[in-house]
Amino acid sequence: MYPPSRKDFISLTLSDPHSHSYNNGKHRRQSCWRKWKQLSRLQRSLILFLLALLLIFGLLSYPSLSEQWRGLSDRDDWLELNDRELEAVLPAVRPVLGQHVGKAPVPVVGPHVGPAVGPDAGPVIRPDTGPVIRPDAGPVIRPDAGPVIRPDAGPVFRPDAGPVIHPDADPVFHPDAGPVIHPDAGPVIHPDTDPVFRPDAGPVIRPDAVVEPRGPIVPILPKPPIKKYLFSNKRGPPSLQKEGNMSDTVGGEKKEQEVVQDEGEEEEDKDKKIVSWRGAMIEADQATEPPPSANEKEAAAPPAPVNPADSVPLEVSPGPVDRLEAVRVAFRHAWKGYKSYAWGHDELRPISKSFGEWFGLGLTLIDSLDTMWILGLKEEFAEAKNWVDNELNFNKNVDVNLFETTIRVLGGLLSAYHLSGDQLFFEKAKDLGSRLMPAFKTPSKIPFSDVNIGKGTAHPPRWTTDSTLAEVTSIQLEFRELSRLTQDPQYQDVANEVMRLVHKLPGKHDGLVPMFINTNSGQFSHKGVLTLGARADSYYEYLLKQWIQGGKTEEDLLEDYLQAIEGVKKHLVRHTGPNGLTFVGELNHNRFNPKMDHLVCFLPGTLALGVHNGLPEDHMDLAVQLMETCHQMYTQMETGLSPEIVHFSLQASDGRDIIVKPADRHNLLRPETVESLFYMYRFTKDTKYRDWGWDILQSFNNYTKVPDGGYTSINNVRDPTNPGPRDKMESFFLGETLKYLYLLFSDDMEQLSLDKFIFNTEAHPLPIWPSPPK
Repeated sequence: MYPPSRKDFISLTLSDPHSHSYNNGKHRRQSCWRKWKQLSRLQRSLILFLLALLLIFGLLSYPSLSEQWRGLSDRDDWLELNDRELEAVLPAVRPVLGQHVGKAPVPVVGPHVGPAVGPDAGPVIRPDTGPVIRPDAGPVIRPDAGPVIRPDAGPVFRPDAGPVIHPDADPVFHPDAGPVIHPDAGPVIHPDTDPVFRPDAGPVIRPDAVVEPRGPIVPILPKPPIKKYLFSNKRGPPSLQKEGNMSDTVGGEKKEQEVVQDEGEEEEDKDKKIVSWRGAMIEADQATEPPPSANEKEAAAPPAPVNPADSVPLEVSPGPVDRLEAVRVAFRHAWKGYKSYAWGHDELRPISKSFGEWFGLGLTLIDSLDTMWILGLKEEFAEAKNWVDNELNFNKNVDVNLFETTIRVLGGLLSAYHLSGDQLFFEKAKDLGSRLMPAFKTPSKIPFSDVNIGKGTAHPPRWTTDSTLAEVTSIQLEFRELSRLTQDPQYQDVANEVMRLVHKLPGKHDGLVPMFINTNSGQFSHKGVLTLGARADSYYEYLLKQWIQGGKTEEDLLEDYLQAIEGVKKHLVRHTGPNGLTFVGELNHNRFNPKMDHLVCFLPGTLALGVHNGLPEDHMDLAVQLMETCHQMYTQMETGLSPEIVHFSLQASDGRDIIVKPADRHNLLRPETVESLFYMYRFTKDTKYRDWGWDILQSFNNYTKVPDGGYTSINNVRDPTNPGPRDKMESFFLGETLKYLYLLFSDDMEQLSLDKFIFNTEAHPLPIWPSPPK
């Protein structure tokens, strides 16, 4: 059957005198190598693979394990040395049981103020906060802080950190920060803080303190901290730091203050690159700015001082003169940056002190012409006019966006002509208008989005044959006015034809229109989304404004506007659950989305303008409610500035009305809210609208002002300590935002009377035509 098993070793039997024997044939074991050879090739390969995998994991995990071991060792060393170090650093501090007569510091209680110690004070200890060190202050200890070596300060020890030299750090006050040492401040006791010791003062005892013998202090090490830069006031100016390899910025003396915050604080969201409506390109890789210099602090809405001991409550005069001058100061500061670093170019990049080019037509300069005239800045206006006369040339091989060029450049030139009466601006406007006409040469008479003003050719975007509905229906005010001035009907004819086509188109939803229209077929496309935000907003605005511009005679425009407002109230208006804020959402394939763009904040002003011109009074009720919501979009943000997009809570149990997603937290210096505030004040005379506008201007100064000139859009309106400057000042900040703020604060109701002028969607005033005789 089976052959006997073959043995490949010799069997030996040994015996000793006591008749004990040993036979190796019974107990001999095969060697490991023989067992390995007996495994199959698959088994051996699998074992080798597992061993290699274990080796790799071991190598990868070694650095993190070693750091943990090192941290444990450092903690042990720190605890062992703690008593000796405290004795070395604080030899003069002893427990105090009584109060020295005549030497007690005066308690001062105020909001957000921690204990302060004068220049001759000794160290301050507070167990639950971190110290801030002044050059003239005594040593301060915090268990988790590294040693700080100052030329004139006492030693501070930390076993796990190397020495840090910081010669010019200033103290910082913050609601969450610990004790601060300041040279000008007297002793201050906060109700929630521990006692403050001064060598020249008597002992201080908190009223609620229990006096008991104290042994050596053994601090408890906190969790690893997250370091952020905090500043003197929640609404104070951020220290806009230069990071990375950005070009040097010149400003005030940089003063850095590090304060450790608790773990679990929300980290800053990663920037994304987004193309926003109306040409606002959001860029992610921008550095931050230097702190304001002393000269920049002379602005009319000054940011809160960095030094809290010197700070006093900001007193704002309600008088119009002060606020008007504050707007002029803000404009001059923005213009200073543009003139210094971007003169003649489209946009200023204030952080890098450079410029951005979009069409190469000097957008910021032309957008600002009528603003300078309205603000009475004659010198700046003359400089800009000289550039228009000598440098502005439309005979160049460049593609421009029909809508943006019309509302900014054509509208800006027409407005400058009407305000100044200078024929130069009219001639430039006529030249540009004729170069934009090729955009209307399409099968459907719906214009292409882009036109080459040098070659006279036009085309849709490279990725689609559609045009944005708001773009093709928001050029009419400017083209109609150009025809009236030139007595050439071609401009008005092509613009009116677009409105006639849209008026007759099927596919509207109770007056609400989709966001896109095809230039070949002339039909709506992408019909699923209905919104008053990006890509649709100014369609509704221009329905009303064309009707007013033309003397209230074009009934189709009025009909479309009234039907659209009823559609908004029926389908898009909702109220939040927690506090009942009224907002305008979106319909996405018949599903309601509680999302509202900041762009929608144009609607309160437009509704109020309609009521002023005889439309239903209930439109004003909606305007008042929406104005409050737009105001809340600012006040509920930590910086006092609105994000680009918000979402609203519909459930009362949510606890908060406004939700801001990380990708929507940026602010582009947009004008829509202050635009509506201007209309609401003009028609109601309610001064709260002026106060709201003043708050917004102050927030712009606090968080977007760049010391060497200009203002910048920011990444995060929820983070007052690091709002994240984006290094871009949109032209509409000068063309719209500051202009509307100035008119809001002005008491001269006849300055650009709303019975004589209509503002285009870029805030350029154009005259209302006289009504034809009946």
